[in-house]
Amino acid sequence: MEPVSKTPTKPQDYAALSATYSALAGGLLLAARDKGEHPVRQAELPTLGLATFALTKLITKEKVETWMREPFLEETPDGQRRPKGRRMRYAVGELLSCSRCMGAWTSLGIVGLRVLRPREARVVTTVLATSAVNDWLQTGFTKLCATANVAQQEADAPPPEAGDGKVVVEGRFSREADRG
Repeated sequence: MEPVSKTPTKPQDYAALSATYSALAGGLLLAARDKGEHPVRQAELPTLGLATFALTKLITKEKVETWMREPFLEETPDGQRRPKGRRMRYAVGELLSCSRCMGAWTSLGIVGLRVLRPREARVVTTVLATSAVNDWLQTGFTKLCATANVAQQEADAPPPEAGDGKVVVEGRFSREADRG
C-alpha cells in the first residue's frame, strides 16, 4: 500500500471515508440500543462472518460485480487492479480493491441489516453463508482433484530404466537420489 504522499489523494479523502463509516456505525449503535439486551447473538457470529466473506469477495473480486468497480478501478486481463482518477475516486478504488478493507464495510452492512431487519437478514446471511461454504468446498475439491491427478500421472509414468544412475525410493514421500 502506497503512502498518501505517493497517491493522488489527500488525507481528507480518507477522513471522509472514515467519517462515513463512523457515522454509519454510530447510527447502527443508536438503532441497536432499542433492540433488547443482545440484538445480535454470539451464536450468529459464524454465519455473519461467512456472509461477510461471501459478500466481500463478490464485491471485490467476482466478474459479475465489475460494473460496480469499473468507475473506480482499472482491471487488466492479467489480474492487476489499479485505482482510477484522483482524490475520492482513487480512495474508493483502493477500498474496492482491498478485500480486508471492504470486509469492514460489508460487515457493517450485514450487521446493520441484522439489527434493523432481523427476519430478512437471516435469509440474506444464510444465502451468503452457504455461498461461502460452497466456495470453500469448491476450492477444496479442486485441490483434491489436482492432487489426485498428479498422483495418477506419477503412477502411470513408466518406471526409470535400470542403469540410469538413479535409485527410486518408494513411499509416501517419494524422491529420487543419484547413485554415488
